[in-house]
Amino acid sequence: MDFRQRYNEYALLVDKYLDGFIRENVPKTLYEPARYILASRGKRIRPLLVLCTCESVGGRKEDALDAAAGIEILHNFTLVHDDIMDNAKARRGRSTVHTKWDHNVAILAGDVLLGLAYRALFRSASARIQEIGKIFTEGVIEVCEGQAYDKEFEYRKRVSLDDYLLMVRKKTGAMVAAATEIGALLGNSSNEERSALKTYGEIVGRAFQIQDDLLDVIADEEKFGKAIGGDIVEGKKTFLLLTALARATGSDRRLLRQVVDGGLSGKNNVAKVRKVYYQTGAIAAAEEQIGRDIQEAKKQIRVLKDSDSARMLLWFADMLLNRKS
Repeated sequence: MDFRQRYNEYALLVDKYLDGFIRENVPKTLYEPARYILASRGKRIRPLLVLCTCESVGGRKEDALDAAAGIEILHNFTLVHDDIMDNAKARRGRSTVHTKWDHNVAILAGDVLLGLAYRALFRSASARIQEIGKIFTEGVIEVCEGQAYDKEFEYRKRVSLDDYLLMVRKKTGAMVAAATEIGALLGNSSNEERSALKTYGEIVGRAFQIQDDLLDVIADEEKFGKAIGGDIVEGKKTFLLLTALARATGSDRRLLRQVVDGGLSGKNNVAKVRKVYYQTGAIAAAEEQIGRDIQEAKKQIRVLKDSDSARMLLWFADMLLNRKS
């Protein structure tokens, strides 16, 4: 099976759903930016996982489409508010909402997306909708907790790698795990399948975030869709920074302490920090962690019956290792 083609077919399903989802037109300053956000054509990873996990346990993707769209709308809600907090100018190669309009418009557009996410989710025709709604809601809470940790870490002088991994589990892993668990429920999975798919989502989410940290430093800026080195400028405690800081000495360590103390701006400084990341082995350590996570995630799929959808989940995990954006 051509899994890339199937991925694109799933994404197209979600795109078509979202294109016609917002029916309201006024207030214009609310719904115009909301449509702008949903039209950005992201990677659609979370809805893909809802659809694919549903099918992997014997369900139909049509029965999971409402929930898949709800997960994607929710994800976009978090991105709008993240961009405000991170002072980001671009997202997916387009102006961020607070840049194109203003901060107040962006906050309200994000807020309405949260409500729209629930609207989509609760269109799902499932006898387990209450349970699904609870998983979705807990995912929202954990994402907010993870983002709070992420911002808090910018001002904390001491952050451990365990602290970082807790933040990642909440900020990224929780919502990916919600996507896979909700997909399992919509497909009427067994408890064993549900547990395995939830764990798969948690681990894939962690690998995705560490890969994101890595791409922020080494990616091609045009393919990545935003400025390289943003985490260094913002002083974010990433896997790379924390690993390098534990290994660096002398002037390299002093340079990293400047990142810890509030960030470093300028392409030259970003390049210097990147060099330290390579020299201390932090880049290699991140790549090794991602590789271990991907292998562990793939082990979870063993509990599923062999099918195209189960094999696609294996393919998807491998794809994360090679993504450029």
